Amino acid sequence: MTQRQAAVAGKITRAMQQAGRAEQVDPEVLRQGLAEGTLVIPANKKHKGLKPIGIGQNVRVKVNANIGTSPHDISLEKELAKQAAALEHGADTVMDLSTGGPLDLIRATLLADCPAPFGTVPLYQVMVEAKNLEEVKANWFLDIVHHHAQQGVDFVTVHCGVSRAALPLLKKRVTGVVSRGGAFTVAWMRRHAQENPLLDQYDKLLDIAREYDVTLSLGDGLRPGCLADATDRAQLHELKLLGELTRRAWAKGV
Repeated sequence: MTQRQAAVAGKITRAMQQAGRAEQVDPEVLRQGLAEGTLVIPANKKHKGLKPIGIGQNVRVKVNANIGTSPHDISLEKELAKQAAALEHGADTVMDLSTGGPLDLIRATLLADCPAPFGTVPLYQVMVEAKNLEEVKANWFLDIVHHHAQQGVDFVTVHCGVSRAALPLLKKRVTGVVSRGGAFTVAWMRRHAQENPLLDQYDKLLDIAREYDVTLSLGDGLRPGCLADATDRAQLHELKLLGELTRRAWAKGV
């Protein structure tokens, strides 16, 4: 049972109690927020040593710290130091956005040393490890999310709202697609002439999230890169689709 499923059923979980103590808020407030979809408690069942927190309405504002290697600077020790410094100075959550080195080892080591909710963008690993765009199969998009969930990642950014229907709407953009994950997804759809696998197989994605109680951050892959592209047809198309996907996630207890 996920935190949302428990909340909808009227149950207060241990995670809700722990988050309530951290927030000095009645756990019932958190349960109501989860049930209404105005709050989340990222808490993968496999994340040992996690100290759950609430993110959303009626709790304090949270600060996320992004860390991660690059192809030009690969040091696990450095990433551990970044994470320790972030937590020491009050970061509420940590995201590993590594794109260089042994990604599984880096993620597992950071996660084991992180009591805060831990997030990733799984598609980055596909982008790093694939030899070329042609070899990337549709199932890779979901397989890598499943892999991160199995490792204990609490929340993932997934670019489910980037669809083939939006591709013609990008032609008049000044700065194109500025999101790294969004740009990769657009390039993959154009090269393979297929729908975004995270959208096409969204129900399977929800099954993964529900199994491990992973919180989905539906990424804005078509966000504008300049004022000229702000609130254009492509962005609004994606936002509307993300709203629909959010309701589908709620219905499945995610």
